Amino acid sequence: MRKFSLLFFIFILPGLCTLVSAQNEEKILAGTIFSNSVKTVRLYREEWNLSYPVISIGGNERLVLQFDLLGDISETFYYTFIHCDKDWNRSGIFTTDFIDGFPENPVEDYHPSFNTTIHYTNYRLAFPNERVNLKLSGNYIIMIFPSGEPENPVLTQRFIVSENLVGITVEAHRPGMTAYYNENQQIDFTVDYSGIKINDPYQDVFASILQNGRWNNAKRNIKPEFYGNNKLKYSALSDKNIFAGGNEFRYFDIRSIRYQSEYVKKIDFITSNYHVLLTPSENREFKPYFYSQDFNGKYYVAIQEENNPDTEADYVYVYFTLPSASKVEGGKMYVSGALSNWSYGPDNLMSYNIETRAYECILLLKQGWYNYEYFFQQDGDESGVTSKFEGNHYETENDYTVIIYYRNPRDRFDRVIGTQTVNTLNRIIY
Repeated sequence: MRKFSLLFFIFILPGLCTLVSAQNEEKILAGTIFSNSVKTVRLYREEWNLSYPVISIGGNERLVLQFDLLGDISETFYYTFIHCDKDWNRSGIFTTDFIDGFPENPVEDYHPSFNTTIHYTNYRLAFPNERVNLKLSGNYIIMIFPSGEPENPVLTQRFIVSENLVGITVEAHRPGMTAYYNENQQIDFTVDYSGIKINDPYQDVFASILQNGRWNNAKRNIKPEFYGNNKLKYSALSDKNIFAGGNEFRYFDIRSIRYQSEYVKKIDFITSNYHVLLTPSENREFKPYFYSQDFNGKYYVAIQEENNPDTEADYVYVYFTLPSASKVEGGKMYVSGALSNWSYGPDNLMSYNIETRAYECILLLKQGWYNYEYFFQQDGDESGVTSKFEGNHYETENDYTVIIYYRNPRDRFDRVIGTQTVNTLNRIIY
């Protein structure tokens, strides 16, 4: 009973107990993979594994979280949720305000790998479910932790729950401002809030824009240029609605390790593991734009020779090589995309080999089809840029997600009253 009471106060009463150090708090709320043994973390809408983690409140939509734990031993994991404000700080409201059900629950669907060189356990969780439901809209964190150790999460991921009370019309196009004309993309949108009463939309409504689901280069807290007749209009009178276009993502296919697919130079089996050497990448900084279909930085797990990729796909070491006459000063080079959780860390950091005159990196990846790009993170910059080796083009095909937040002065939390995801080919995705 004593243990239950402690957990009750930790999870139900915000501010009374500090679960994690201040140093880890920022990482928890950023969506971070803390354990080197946790791989292939994916959060997506059920039955659509290339979707973004956005669902509507009170409907039948669910999100699926999948991840692997490397090793021979399965572990019991639990999950809980954190409600955040528009800036991804804890909302400070009671857990019972936004959760209907138990505040923490076990991840019960997990299975060991079969016939793989690297053993792992695959975990799968779909939510909301019969144990827990989410009562409020807003920004959320799902946190996975070992049984009895909520202060030691192995991973956290961000997702959005929306009320869909407003209509959002989005147009992605080439910027009109001369400085951004050739390399950038402008995202204009109009919000129709006739379905909800908002007394002061300029003060109480905030907009964020995500490019390809990334949070580290998001445009946040955008204010409308014009409003009236229950409509808010956002157009690029400044650079707040403008993104660097980037380039189409590079890709490679390791669904099979029996033959060399495009951009795979060599496959070796060394000391009980598979090693895949990719063809050295070309510098695309000054290349003209060329369209090629991609997944906008995402990947999917797949295997050609077996039936169940979740537990039968193997892990292989993938070698990336980026030739460069010299090391680029003033920052660090990374292989990034969804394959690195869109983060920059020691695992996906590229080292410069002065003998081969190339940046190099080795990643342990599950079999599948992958998108990636080379990002240069300038010193002091969180987002990273692709301009050094990928180039920027206004023609590049990208996804953009517009999120509309609303905070009534009487509310204690930020609501999400609408989202819209579109493609630069002006296709509405959802």
